[in-house]
Amino acid sequence: MGRIGVDLYPLQAGVPLAEVTSFGKFLGGSATNVAVAAARQGRRTAVITRTGEDPFGEYLHRALREFGVDDRWVTGVAGLPTPVTFCEVFPPDDFPLYFYRLPKAPDLEIRGDELDLGAVAAARIFWVTGTGLCAEPSRGATLTALGARSSGTTVFDLDWRPMFWADASEARAHYRAALGHATVAVGNLDEVEVATGEREPGAAARALLDAGVELAVVKQGPKGVLAMSAAGECAEVPPLPVTVLNGLGAGDAFGGALCHGLLAGWELERVVRYANAAGAIVASRLECSSAMPYPDEVEAAVRAGAVT
Repeated sequence: MGRIGVDLYPLQAGVPLAEVTSFGKFLGGSATNVAVAAARQGRRTAVITRTGEDPFGEYLHRALREFGVDDRWVTGVAGLPTPVTFCEVFPPDDFPLYFYRLPKAPDLEIRGDELDLGAVAAARIFWVTGTGLCAEPSRGATLTALGARSSGTTVFDLDWRPMFWADASEARAHYRAALGHATVAVGNLDEVEVATGEREPGAAARALLDAGVELAVVKQGPKGVLAMSAAGECAEVPPLPVTVLNGLGAGDAFGGALCHGLLAGWELERVVRYANAAGAIVASRLECSSAMPYPDEVEAAVRAGAVT
């Protein structure tokens, strides 16, 4: 449940946006990309979100179906355009994003009284994002959906995007409310700091566990990933060597593969190592949604210890 939009990526790497002459058009949005990534792993996935009633909205429905993601809970909003996001590509670590989500993104118009709470409750994994908390009615709808969960795995992707918040100082209270319903929290160092006030990975993971989750996953960039469970398991996995082309989407690939490993019941270190490899593969490719890897690709990267 969360963001959807059209990603327009320059087809020339290392070129400023003002000088780019051609773009590729892709399905985008963090939660949507996670659904695509999990579908590539052979899982049945669906996304709850909203688009504009425009040609880009039609494109997103078609792309979801082509990726094998159920779009029955993707609805249109009259009068609001489907969001478009541009990026610049300066490998290995500079990928500025330019969001066009005005006057308001349709995915922030998800309403609690329109949710299929039976489907939400029945999902083996339910994934929500911090972006969904940045404005009403999406904030209330996100918390309503979380409140419908009484079993299964509920993942809160901290997904901190300060430009989406009218008052960033309000974020921590809303994050704490969502954490109270989640069983898994996932975030990078900036995101865990927003949620907990802690930036040191171990302290942040413990703070997330104290907030009520059963599994805390802290992404540390070049230092790899730390995962810590309430049951006392701990796994710290280094990054896979990779030549980065576009780091955008790597976290979503990680998320989809994380869901796959959790559903498979793997031990924690295997789950994190597999998810780490999926993210590294996407970092080596230009696009996001269409770059999500298949299981044989991820297994090959895990065996090789690198993305080749």
